[in-house]
Amino acid sequence: MIVGIGVDVVDLARFGRQLERTPGLRDRLFVPAERGLSLRSLAARFAAKEAVAKALDAPAGMNWQDCWIGVDEAGSPLVEIKGTVLAAANAKGVRRWHLSISHDGNIATAMVVAEGAKRDVIAGEQE
Repeated sequence: MIVGIGVDVVDLARFGRQLERTPGLRDRLFVPAERGLSLRSLAARFAAKEAVAKALDAPAGMNWQDCWIGVDEAGSPLVEIKGTVLAAANAKGVRRWHLSISHDGNIATAMVVAEGAKRDVIAGEQE
């Protein structure tokens, strides 16, 4: 069952200017393993984190350090969560994440689907 979806788009030049103007922003938005990545990769990861937040209905108090984008054995991106983001995901019944990241020109985009356990069918409700 789909619990939530989220999509975000990041303009690389604008994002780069924001990182330059606000020195602590990189540390607030990204975990140490992400911070040294290229601007293009950082923008894509930020788009993915925003998409995760949207899939969770943007919970108040979400800590950016509690969500990061890793890679699996094949090099595909995956959502990693803990703390505030994990609590929000658990509250919504999220059991699995699906993430797609893309770059084109000066744009990075990400789409997230939060999947939960299949609900029991309630009388009168159709699947």
